[in-house]
Amino acid sequence: MNKKNIKLFVIAGVLIALAGFITFGNNETLAKVLSFFVSAPKITDNSIILFYGTGCPHCEIVEDYIKENNIEEKVLFSRLEVFNNESNAKILLEKAQICKLDTTSVGVPFLWDGQNCLMGDQDVINFFKERAGILN
Repeated sequence: MNKKNIKLFVIAGVLIALAGFITFGNNETLAKVLSFFVSAPKITDNSIILFYGTGCPHCEIVEDYIKENNIEEKVLFSRLEVFNNESNAKILLEKAQICKLDTTSVGVPFLWDGQNCLMGDQDVINFFKERAGILN
């Protein structure tokens, strides 16, 4: 077997395994498998992190604002989904504790700017407006 055939064999095996996980597995198992192949974004303590939840209407308001105003081109930040990702939810709670917030009443959208916590769509939007230099 030459190197080309070995590569094709490995790729085919990975695709078959992924198809099996998609068909028969659950989303958590698939996420773990995919995380092996895709590295997670590097987050440092002073990174801007936008925490959101899938299906959260206030998060959608923030997301719409980000898209409509090209915020990603103006402000460097990471997004972490917390409703379906326990690790991300733990990171959110760690940031909330740093800000001395009651962790039983923390919600999304939630933004960590490296030192401060902001919660709620309007506070997060105002943060992005200021950082992006948007007047109004």
